[in-house]
Amino acid sequence: MIGMKILITGGAGLVGSHCAEYFAKNGYEVVIFDNLMRSKLFGYNKESVEYNWNYLGKFKNIKRILGDVRNEEDLKKAINKGVDVVIHTAAQPGVPSSVRMPGEDFNINALGTLKVLECLRQISPQATFIYTSTNKVYGENVDKFPILEKKTRYVFKNIKGISESLPTDLTGHTPYGVSKLVGDLYTQEYAHIYGMKTGVFRMSCIYGIRQFGFEDQGWVAWFVIATFLKKPITIYGDGKQVRDLLYVTDLVEAFEKFIKSDVRHEVFNIGGGQENTLSLIEMVKFLEKKTKTSPKINFSEWRPSDQRVYISDITKVSRVLKWKPKVNPEEGIERLLFWVKKNLEYFK
Repeated sequence: MIGMKILITGGAGLVGSHCAEYFAKNGYEVVIFDNLMRSKLFGYNKESVEYNWNYLGKFKNIKRILGDVRNEEDLKKAINKGVDVVIHTAAQPGVPSSVRMPGEDFNINALGTLKVLECLRQISPQATFIYTSTNKVYGENVDKFPILEKKTRYVFKNIKGISESLPTDLTGHTPYGVSKLVGDLYTQEYAHIYGMKTGVFRMSCIYGIRQFGFEDQGWVAWFVIATFLKKPITIYGDGKQVRDLLYVTDLVEAFEKFIKSDVRHEVFNIGGGQENTLSLIEMVKFLEKKTKTSPKINFSEWRPSDQRVYISDITKVSRVLKWKPKVNPEEGIERLLFWVKKNLEYFK
């Protein structure tokens, strides 16, 4: 597999940059493709993922291309004469921002994904295509499962997590959930009708170092950053909502296992699973313990389609790819705390 050429769209983001670093260190030829729009999308007046862009510049086997997934000429330049793998992480990743600008959200997430798939089909139809989908494709269908309210969290009453069999239709999603579902479905369709090797990974909460979290997206990193900077944290709802956390390097390992596998096309729910969960309140308490400071917390109304509990049932991905998470939340958040503290000048 060494010597393969991998194109990573959104290569300066959290998932993309860690994919690029990992595969470059393991001898792959890597092309990262990004328009460096993250700060602009979230109204941030400083650079953010430019840090990752510059960090990846030190690798001799990583080529960096500034471009936009909505532009076919940019994509054809990145694919060039052909690639062996595309990991498609480029996206408009915020739920509130999708509500504010649904057209932009659709163009980036839905139309952008179709353009990547189509350019790949025309130039390198034999390539493996990995799509980073989201648990938001299930929308409010998740809420149909009974939950129990505990002191610091909600828990599912009768199930351990959400499996791939949960329907994605007849429910509210938010525009973000809809646009990501469109890309998810097109990825599946390109496997069925054109015979391409595709993997859809419906991700839960992915976090890690070099994550530039904002209130609208990347809540784990945002809580850490806000705590260090003594900025207020707004919790929408009561804070007992639970997510399963997956450290980004564990996600990259799953991607590699799919690339190397004989699986032609599949859909996986992926996250930390039942053993790696935190509620927002529990996250705040963890930060208080580790930093010896108390984050400033404000409470506000629930946001549209905010799931009380989302925990991935990772049975399928574990069985098919012989994979399981290695980094637990305590270890992963400690790594993030150390990195943010070391790089506070990027957030002030």
